[in-house]
Amino acid sequence: MHDSLSTPVSRRHTLAALGAGTASFAVAGSAVAETIIAGPRPSAADALLTSIADNLLAQSPEGATSLGIDTGARAAERGKLGDRSPTGVKALTETLKADLARVRAFDKAGLDHKTRTSLAVVDSAYSVALDGFALPYGDVAVGGWRNTPYVVIQNVGAYLDVPKFLDSDHPVKSAGDAEAYLSRLNAFPGVLDGETERLKSAGGQGMIAPAFLIDKAVKQMEASLADAKAGGGMVDSLATRTKAAGIAGDWGQRAGAIVTGPVAAALERQLAEMKAQRPKATMDAGMWARRGGDEWYAWGLRASTTTRMTPDEVHAMGREELAALHGQMDPILRKIGYTQGSVGDRMNALAKDPKYKFPDNDAGRAEIVAYIQTWLGKIRAELPRAFRTLVKGNVEVKRLPLAEEPGAPAAYGGAGSIDGTIPGKFWINLRTTELHSKYSLPDLAMHE
Repeated sequence: MHDSLSTPVSRRHTLAALGAGTASFAVAGSAVAETIIAGPRPSAADALLTSIADNLLAQSPEGATSLGIDTGARAAERGKLGDRSPTGVKALTETLKADLARVRAFDKAGLDHKTRTSLAVVDSAYSVALDGFALPYGDVAVGGWRNTPYVVIQNVGAYLDVPKFLDSDHPVKSAGDAEAYLSRLNAFPGVLDGETERLKSAGGQGMIAPAFLIDKAVKQMEASLADAKAGGGMVDSLATRTKAAGIAGDWGQRAGAIVTGPVAAALERQLAEMKAQRPKATMDAGMWARRGGDEWYAWGLRASTTTRMTPDEVHAMGREELAALHGQMDPILRKIGYTQGSVGDRMNALAKDPKYKFPDNDAGRAEIVAYIQTWLGKIRAELPRAFRTLVKGNVEVKRLPLAEEPGAPAAYGGAGSIDGTIPGKFWINLRTTELHSKYSLPDLAMHE
């Protein structure tokens, strides 16, 4: 565990921090721009990168916890959540502008390749993010993939992120940790209301999600609200872990008062706004059906890929790549007995083949988790072929929270802390085992 950012760690933190957006890398307030550092000295460049990493992490208390560096000078961050309100987004934007200016003003002559690369990454990620913040709606991931036109929807929002974060990443090893957990619970209603304010603003501009996504989100939010009104997961997580750690105190009762009261009330307000937007929603899925959608889509493509190709050019490239892949798949499918119909038809038939499926029950879910673990072991064995420096690869396979599963993808991953005390996560959607097969899970495990 590091109490402060040393030179090599600061670069890793900076790059790691760029992988999260305001949906999971929430804003905690304004950061004051420091004096622009000039000169080619490596020590000056390290100081600049450290300062930039500190500024970004200061606005992401959750990020500091997930990286395992909310200690020492950052110990207070363990009791905070990021600000997802319009004010918070503005503060993040101003920080990015100031630090981007510092990077561009820095004399890079004589710097080593790694340092120049780190500065270039900050430049690219911050400039693209600022272009996204200049758009009238949406949520921007600073250097990450989670850019979305919808601040709250079936797979995006604090109603999903915060309970999962508190249960998986927030440590509960001492009374101080438990108090910090309660502090974050107390901050949760304000985070939800900040998002609701942005949700209303987008709705006022006619930026309303497709009806079928709202329907999914409403069901999930209703499940989250019902859980909160009953105390539920957020209370159980703290009560169970304090008991296991032998931490005396009425933690469950204190958490329950917050969750069943202010948290549930804020969830109700957010749910009410989502329901109010439903009658105005259409079934049109594409961004083309939304005001400024073409502009947002083009930016989203660039933010997620760094390409300057147009959406039409990427679409054409995708069709060419798909044709090439079908050419490779055809002989494989024929070899295992699937000879009739298009490649797509044969893949649909393969998906229904019982020999590749898992039982759709808890035993099948356990079999899927064990199957993934087997493939993670195989992947670890191959890592020396790709990396000179190996780490333990501490990865935990966990089922997605039940309230999140209906609108979530098949799986997604998340990095753990730098020191390995918080494992990386392989979140698997086990709503139904029909989502997975014995031929698709190896690829999914490799991807995550």
